[in-house]
Amino acid sequence: MQQPDDSHQPLHRKGLWVALLVVSLVAVPLIVGRITYDASLTRLNDAAMASAQTRALALDSILDRQRAVAVVLSVDQQVIATLRDVTPADDAVSAKLDLLREETQSSVVYLINAQGRAVAASNWDQPTSFLGYDYAFRDYFRQAMQYGTGQEYALGTVSRRPGLYLAHDIRDNGRPIGVIVVKIEFDTLESAWARDPDHTHVLDAEGTVVISSTPTLRFKPLPQQSGFLTTKAALRRSDWTLVVRTPHSGAQRLAGLAAGTAFLVVLLGGIATALVTARLRRAARIARAQAAYRDDLERAVAARTRDLSDEMRERQTAEQRLIRLQSDLVQANKLATLGQITAGVAHELNQPLATIRLLAENGTHLLPPQPARDNLSRIVAMTDRIATITQRLRSFSRKATGAVQAVPLDQSIQASLMLTASRRRASAMRFNLPRLPPNLCVRAESVRLEQILVNLLTNAHDAQEGHPDPWIRLRVDQTAQDVTLTITDNGPGIAPDMATQIFTPFATDKPQGMGLGLVISRDIARDFGGELDLLPPEPNQGASFRLTIPRAL
Repeated sequence: MQQPDDSHQPLHRKGLWVALLVVSLVAVPLIVGRITYDASLTRLNDAAMASAQTRALALDSILDRQRAVAVVLSVDQQVIATLRDVTPADDAVSAKLDLLREETQSSVVYLINAQGRAVAASNWDQPTSFLGYDYAFRDYFRQAMQYGTGQEYALGTVSRRPGLYLAHDIRDNGRPIGVIVVKIEFDTLESAWARDPDHTHVLDAEGTVVISSTPTLRFKPLPQQSGFLTTKAALRRSDWTLVVRTPHSGAQRLAGLAAGTAFLVVLLGGIATALVTARLRRAARIARAQAAYRDDLERAVAARTRDLSDEMRERQTAEQRLIRLQSDLVQANKLATLGQITAGVAHELNQPLATIRLLAENGTHLLPPQPARDNLSRIVAMTDRIATITQRLRSFSRKATGAVQAVPLDQSIQASLMLTASRRRASAMRFNLPRLPPNLCVRAESVRLEQILVNLLTNAHDAQEGHPDPWIRLRVDQTAQDVTLTITDNGPGIAPDMATQIFTPFATDKPQGMGLGLVISRDIARDFGGELDLLPPEPNQGASFRLTIPRAL
C-alpha cells in the first residue's frame, strides 16, 4: 500500500505544531521554575527554623552558665565577708573573681556593695578596672537589690564596650547587702555568626538589636530588608528574640537553573519530536527510530538510578544527623534539669559543711578524747554524705553510654529522690514510696532512667508549687515481663487541650519550660523497649504518668 505523502499536509497543521512548541518553550520553564522555587523556599525555611532553634539553644546555654556563676558567688562566704566588712576588700577577692571569670569565659565579674560602689572586680589590675566606680544608677543593680536578680544590656561606662549584665543579690540573714554582677560580651559569638551566609540578630522586648552578626546595627531597630526569609526563635528566661534572615538568592538561582533546563528539555524535545516525526514518515527509518528510543530510555533509567542512589545516601546522612541531634537534646534537657536543682544541692552541701566546721572546732578546742572521737565519726559521716551528693550529680550530668543492661530499680529511684530532695523538703511535700525488693531490676541504662524519673518528679513539684497540701505517690507493679511505675501528684492536673499534645516537641504550659522533657523521656523509654504515657485523670488527684520498662530476668 502506498504511504501518503506528508510533505503536502496543510500549512495550518504545521503552524499549529510551531505555535504549540512556542507556548511550551514559554509555559513549561515558567511552571518548572515556580515549582522549583517554592520547593527550595520550603527547604530553606526548614533549614532556617532548625538553625534559629539551634542558635537560640546555644545562646540560652551561655546565659544559663553565667547565671549559675552569679548564683554560686552569691553564697560564697569570702564574698559575703567582704560585704560585711569582716575582711577588707583586698586583691584576693578580685583575684578569685578573675580566676572564675577565666574559667567560665565571662567578660568581667565584679562585686557591688549596698551603696552601689564596686568593692572587688576581676579586672582589678587593668587600666579599665571597675573598682571604686558607683553603679547605683544601673537598672540591673536596682532590680537585684529589690527583686533578687537583674538583667540589662547596655554600653559599659568604663570600658565603653556593650554587653549583658546579669546581677544576683547577696543576702545576710535575709537582708540584701550587695550584688554580684557577671558581664557577658558577645564578640566571639557575633564573629561566628558573621561567617555564615545568614544574618543573625537578637532583639530585646522593644525590638532593638542587642547582638548581631552585623555589629553596626547594635542599639538600633532592625531595618526592613527584601530578598530574605525571616525566622524567629524566643529565648528562655528572657524577653529577647533571635531572628535569622536567610537570602533568597540560592532558591532563585536554583529556580533559574531549573527553568533553563526545562527550556532546553522542551526545545530539544520539540526538535527530537520533529526529527522522529520526519523519520516516521519514512518506513525505511522506523527501526532506527525505535532503537534510538530504547537508548534514550536506558539512559533515563540509568540517570534515575543514580539519582535514587544519591537520594538514599542523603537520607542516611540526614538520619545520622537526626540521631546526633536527639542525643544532644537529651543532654541539653539533662543539663537544664541539673540547673534547676543546683540551688537545692548547694543548700544540701552547706548544711554538712557547716556541721563539719563546728564539730572540728569543738573537737580541737573543747572536747576530751572520747567526745572528740565521736565528733570525728560524725565528720566522716557528713563527708560521706557530701561525696554521695556530688557522685549523684556527676553521674546525672554524665552523657549516657546508650548500653542497656540490668539496672536495680530501687537504686535509680533513690538517686532521683536525692537529686530532688531539697525541693520536696522546701515545700513540706509528702512522698509515698512502697518498699521495693533489692533484686528487682529492669532493662535500661541507669543515667537515662534517672533522667526520666527526675523529669517526672520535677514536673510534679512544679505542678504543686503553692499548694497547701502537696504530695507525690509512686506505685510499682510488676509482671513476668514488665515493671510499671505510676507517679501521681496532687496538683491541678493537665488541661484537656494540653493533654492531647503533651508529648509534642515544644508544647508546654510552663512559662520557663522548653517543652522537651516529656518528649525526650518518652523517646528514652521507647529506646529501652518500654513506654511513657499520661493516664486519664482521677478524682481528688492531679496528673498521673505511667512508665513501663522491660523487666531484667
